[in-house]
Amino acid sequence: MNLKKALLKDHSRAHALYLADYIRQDEDRFGELMQLFFDEPYLITQRAAWVVGICGEKHPSLIMPYLEKMILNLDNDIHDAVKRNSLRILQDMDLPDNLIGPAADICFRLLSARDEPVAVKVFSMTVLLNVVKKVPELKNELKIIIEDQMPYGSAGFVSRGRKTLQALSKI
Repeated sequence: MNLKKALLKDHSRAHALYLADYIRQDEDRFGELMQLFFDEPYLITQRAAWVVGICGEKHPSLIMPYLEKMILNLDNDIHDAVKRNSLRILQDMDLPDNLIGPAADICFRLLSARDEPVAVKVFSMTVLLNVVKKVPELKNELKIIIEDQMPYGSAGFVSRGRKTLQALSKI
């Protein structure tokens, strides 16, 4: 299957699930998907992001060889879907020690930015909560940023913010 053509064919949940099922745990197919995810124009990366997110949920081990590049890619001018799906994957991963610093820096920036979509902010919040469990010195910084944005946040942001603040109080 030509994955690039398949991504352009349809943009639906059913199609994304179909492509994720095609890839399964095949490292070569997943590598092809990741190349599209990182190196193509917005439309392709956007559609690839959905499939990457599904594959990352089902087979997190596939992400490991791309983890550093995925984190550093968040610093680039990328489609919101790429940020959202990357962070959705990262929030459920135990980050290696060498990637905690870069991930924390990027997630603090995304969480603090006024123009980021809610999903990007809440997934960044969860990544940072996981980081704080390993690096408790960052606890107060995360708490301050969340509390600062709560009065202006959407319902989703406020809900995740409350849960995160509650979890932070136990650390």
